[in-house]
Amino acid sequence: MTTPATPAGRAVPAAPVHIVWDWNGTLLHDIDAVITATNASFAEFGFAPITLERYRELYVVPVPKFYERLMGRLPTDAEWEVMDATFHRYYWAAADTAGLAEGARELLRDWQADGLTQSLLSLAPHEKLVPLVQAHGIERHFLRVDGRIGPSHTSKAGHLVRHMQALEETGVSTGRTVLIGDAVDDALAAAHVGARAVLYTGGSHSRSSLERAGVPVVDSLAEAVLTARELAE
Repeated sequence: MTTPATPAGRAVPAAPVHIVWDWNGTLLHDIDAVITATNASFAEFGFAPITLERYRELYVVPVPKFYERLMGRLPTDAEWEVMDATFHRYYWAAADTAGLAEGARELLRDWQADGLTQSLLSLAPHEKLVPLVQAHGIERHFLRVDGRIGPSHTSKAGHLVRHMQALEETGVSTGRTVLIGDAVDDALAAAHVGARAVLYTGGSHSRSSLERAGVPVVDSLAEAVLTARELAE
């Protein structure tokens, strides 16, 4: 990346890179809880259990479209309400036992120690997200922690717009921001605001699904952070 110059010819340092972290399936290794909750929601209507491999191949946001891929049609409003409520009841019962992804705690610590900034953005309900982040003792590493406020079937793009607007008040540059997530929706959201994205294979999508997004795909969060640094150079 070419470093801009002032009218006097002096180089202006590029703004530091900022990471926006996804939570579910990225920093939080909760895929087992997700599969358990998904199968519980399917059982409400007599659908067969889904394997992790099939889940990763078919998963898409908004979530009703994921159910459409499995059912052959969109769920009715009544079906969606039951499936969504069942999923969250089982998921949150299991989420408390989910740990952070391998190396996540150290990566967050080291990024901050380098004088760089990071934030957390999730479609998990805000009132559920914040206590869980605090329970893992990592909230101090983030400029902001924003969970979802509103319907559960929304995509991340609009959520990221509001997140970045708030961050810009602290000097964060969208053009120097990299979103690290585990879903194609994360890449779409980043492109929507003019940020970069790195996708991690440890969560909700298969590698082949993630590669269709046209952004870097990695198998560890350490690789994700390294790639984020490289993208911002």
